[in-house]
Amino acid sequence: MTGRPNAPRTHRASARRRPRAAVTPVLLALAAAALCLLAGHGLPGTSDPAATPVAVHGDTRSETPEATATASVPESGPGTFTVARADAHRTGGGRPYRVEVEDDMGVDPDEAAEQIAAILDDERGWAHGAGVTFRQVADDSATLVIRIATPDTADAICATGGLDTEGELNCRVGRTVAVNLKRWQLGSPEFAGPPEEYRALIINHEVGHWLGYGHRECPGPGQPAPVMMQQIKGLHGCVSNAWPYAADGSFLDGPKVP
Repeated sequence: MTGRPNAPRTHRASARRRPRAAVTPVLLALAAAALCLLAGHGLPGTSDPAATPVAVHGDTRSETPEATATASVPESGPGTFTVARADAHRTGGGRPYRVEVEDDMGVDPDEAAEQIAAILDDERGWAHGAGVTFRQVADDSATLVIRIATPDTADAICATGGLDTEGELNCRVGRTVAVNLKRWQLGSPEFAGPPEEYRALIINHEVGHWLGYGHRECPGPGQPAPVMMQQIKGLHGCVSNAWPYAADGSFLDGPKVP
């Protein structure tokens, strides 16, 4: 903001008073009819406000599309998970991982597993040049477990590693990656791309931690943000990016966070 706007000027009332119009019985009758119409049945062609449900979250303003989308993501769930079938992975070799989705939150485990497999197999991902490959399993042989969970459940998982994710962030604790449902479904306001692309950033960032990579900073204005940068906290001049490697095969890195 650039300061307070000037107060609106007021006009002095004229020294002369205009003569009041006489109130006739006809005018009184018309006014009474109008009041009855507004109070009893509303204006013609409109619905009764009392009969229209309005979701209110903290205030009485109309909800924006963003607020409506956020409201559609449950904050908490049962804390139980369904394991995805082990047939989403396309190559079948590499480090074993398992996909789990919290129950009763509207995400199909097998569909989520297919998306995660596509991200892990992508040539711009950690499997670039076959440096790291992955194999989806459905048993406890997994050395990496990717869990998609409601914000409250994700927070509880992250808290076991001493992390405060505030109902907003994802994390990696030991062999477990906790994906916050809000980020999976809605993406991030800092990321210039659809939620589907942001899902690649979530998986690549947290799997990067599992592989031993720490956080990175923006390497310079206009450059792609490293996948290990916490892009949800601001791009700092960089451009949104969801992949460890560029299309030409170069690794997209940046200075280590002190």
